[in-house]
Amino acid sequence: MPFFCYFGGKWRAALRYPPPKYGRIVEPFAGAAGYSLRYPTAKVELYDKDPLISALWQYLIQVTEHEILNLPERVEHVDDIKAPQEAKWLVGFWLNKGSVSPRLTPSAWARSGVRPKSYWGPEIRTRIASQLKAIRHWKITEASYINCDDVEATWFIDPPYQGAPGRLYRYKIEEYEQLANWCKSRSGQVIVCERKGAAWLPFQGIGSIKATPGRRGKGISEEVIWEALSSSSPP
Repeated sequence: MPFFCYFGGKWRAALRYPPPKYGRIVEPFAGAAGYSLRYPTAKVELYDKDPLISALWQYLIQVTEHEILNLPERVEHVDDIKAPQEAKWLVGFWLNKGSVSPRLTPSAWARSGVRPKSYWGPEIRTRIASQLKAIRHWKITEASYINCDDVEATWFIDPPYQGAPGRLYRYKIEEYEQLANWCKSRSGQVIVCERKGAAWLPFQGIGSIKATPGRRGKGISEEVIWEALSSSSPP
């Protein structure tokens, strides 16, 4: 399961995408790393330009199970948590699922009591602690996609959506043509995902994916994909 819920996260959709052909997975737009979490034993390298996301992943890779289990079960305001800032961000993402930034207080959905195990509480806390051992070997780098070295790997590229949905992200893509050329230049297996309507690559539909409902969405996302594979054989 995901370590935190992030807008556009691919945990649910990941099994619709081709499985990795390489033992090395690179996600240049880490977000919640939903694809890599389906294959956690791979050599996973995450990159994200957002310092908040990068710091949160560094925290998760290094934090102890004991520290996570010591976080409070119930939170009315994250500033009440006596823990590092990254822990507050972690909890904040679980106070309003599918957002681009962590909340300070529980959302109306979280306060409603509907599906209480889907928001921050003892169940989420315990599950996160139990999963930490699976990502100890992962690496995270705070950097733009353009700074990633080209290596033979499975590249899972999940950038901010083009168009209106992309405006919600803290860090946006200014030049999708540049991003398209960069994607085409990667070595190995390249998987690029987007929403229906994006035109910066010749995307193909993979169907409707269940998403987190809210004021801006209906709980369904129409996802599309572009894939390429270099001629060299995977290791």
